[in-house]
Amino acid sequence: MYIHDLLYKGYDDSLVAVDDDRRITYKVMREKVTSYRNYLNHIGVKLGDRVGIFSRNSVDYIYAYFAIVSLGAIAVPINFQLSRREVAYIINDAGIEHLLTYQDLDITDQLEKVGYNGQLLQHNIKTCYLDGGYPDAPELPADFNENKPCVIIYTSGTTGNPKGAVLSHKNIIANVMQVGKVVKCQREYKVLCVLPMYHCFGWSLSVIYTMYCGATVVILDTFTPKETIETIRKENINDIYVVPPICALLTKLASKEDMETLRVVISGGTTLPLKIAQDFYEKFGVNICEGYGLSEASPVVAVNHLDKVKVGSIGPALPDLEYRLVDADNKDVTANYTLGTQTKGKLTITDKTDKYEITVEAKSDEVMYDGDAHTVSGFETLEFNIDGSKYTVSGLSANVTGTNAGSYVNAVSGTAVDKDIDDNDVT
Repeated sequence: MYIHDLLYKGYDDSLVAVDDDRRITYKVMREKVTSYRNYLNHIGVKLGDRVGIFSRNSVDYIYAYFAIVSLGAIAVPINFQLSRREVAYIINDAGIEHLLTYQDLDITDQLEKVGYNGQLLQHNIKTCYLDGGYPDAPELPADFNENKPCVIIYTSGTTGNPKGAVLSHKNIIANVMQVGKVVKCQREYKVLCVLPMYHCFGWSLSVIYTMYCGATVVILDTFTPKETIETIRKENINDIYVVPPICALLTKLASKEDMETLRVVISGGTTLPLKIAQDFYEKFGVNICEGYGLSEASPVVAVNHLDKVKVGSIGPALPDLEYRLVDADNKDVTANYTLGTQTKGKLTITDKTDKYEITVEAKSDEVMYDGDAHTVSGFETLEFNIDGSKYTVSGLSANVTGTNAGSYVNAVSGTAVDKDIDDNDVT
């Protein structure tokens, strides 16, 4: 399955997106994406090209992303809050020549400073494709497959410039299938998208997973407490994916009646403080399910189950996924293990269809293990539970290969893959 196949998951007349006064059905979404891909093909976007998206949340963002990946090109979401220098760095590093944006960026001087040799063409993400009349874009070639990359997600690492993680169609689809076994969204549900679409947590769960279920995405271009509360109540929102500060503000400002349609609240991005989780439950009667993931993991690794929420834990690893906690020598960490000295290491993420490679140098207290194609490593202090005891370890790795062992963990990092994917499928 490809990302753009999700356009056919919902019924033709079912809503796929609500964006202010625009209410878009799955049929209309397919038509818009077709027009958009024809435009991109017309301006020269081809298989393997990297196309930047610099925009606030909108249904046009979804059109653009799906059009890009349906051509076999690679979407590069860019944080619109970055500095001009950081944006120029990503454009140069990813080799972007087309940028879809809600406002033209004045970054010519910054591109020169980073040694950009291309010719950047900027296109209005909301209007560029509307003229229509462009020839039909070609279908993907016969040798194209779901292991091909579809997105490069840039994240700020612990050191230096932003780092790019390359993910394939199969990486992302496998992850939302795993999430589905826990979250269980249904076609009739409405899901709020309030986190930035450039962020893999908000995008993958609020948009990609929702469309995988044939459900409806309700889009807010940014978080403001009043508008968010009004939207949850007006649209009868069922599921929300948020960060802890949003939960705290909802608890403070919303009434129980405002939140009465909520079914699922999943928090990520940073550790969920116990008081925020407890106060939210006491007021609304809904548990916040804390989870954990990282961009390289497509992005979800673990999340609390709806019927067994353990406050203070990120819950078990996703189904069809197992983890290992290892030290710098690739030895398993157990309940009786005493941590010794850790050494400097590195992590390399490679797009196997090209020469795109990023090497991250770790600080001395952040060990990164690069033992096989399935293994990526943490960039932060990890906490985990083994046999009910809590441990804190700096920079552990996680090896993700097969079936879930079922133990609860407080942090783990790895590449989430479907269990029928072989080593050559993982970037």
